[in-house]
Amino acid sequence: DIHESTLERWIRQGRIPMRKIGDSLHFERPTLERWVRSRSMTFCPPEKTIPLLEAPRIESLASALGAGGVFHDLPGGCVGGALEAAVSRMEWIAPEVRAQLLEKLKEREALTSTGVGRGVAIPHPRAPMAECGPDSVITTCFFNQPIDFKAVDDRPVFVMFVMLSPSVKQHLHLLSRLSYCLRDEAFVDFLRSRPPAEALFAKTADFESRLDS
Repeated sequence: DIHESTLERWIRQGRIPMRKIGDSLHFERPTLERWVRSRSMTFCPPEKTIPLLEAPRIESLASALGAGGVFHDLPGGCVGGALEAAVSRMEWIAPEVRAQLLEKLKEREALTSTGVGRGVAIPHPRAPMAECGPDSVITTCFFNQPIDFKAVDDRPVFVMFVMLSPSVKQHLHLLSRLSYCLRDEAFVDFLRSRPPAEALFAKTADFESRLDS
């Protein structure tokens, strides 16, 4: 029951959780309900009944990459700086949630490196974060200089895929697909060329079609 101008101000200030997709702003009811409770506010449901959402579908790797975007020449210097640079570009996540995400990514990295070898790292929180949205998102980051991630093969990381999934099942599904691509030397060589976004999405969709067939 808040006034529309108040909502617009909260959006500008980054005070309310939402995702920006193109020119649209998306608000997720479960996330809003948690946000309201944390501020001792009252959530007034609409008079009309809202139909339940369908169970989340198993998303494709290409669609998750497309949702997360591709960033080139990211600064880093160290693992913490690399994660900060990546999270700062996730503008569809509210600022306060970005801070939580960064903390979770650093906590996960402190346990063991997500550098999987061949110059690739796949950072992710230890557990799904509902605050990051209902869909899987993988943000691709190419660094301006390789970073020592303490990877399993001790090779510096030149590309990082930050993976956010709404469930463990979705995370494992996408991780297995990304791992399938990374096992192919030609795909890793393609990544070393630091391709533009559309080329990366097309190449990934091609590899997924092989996997599905």
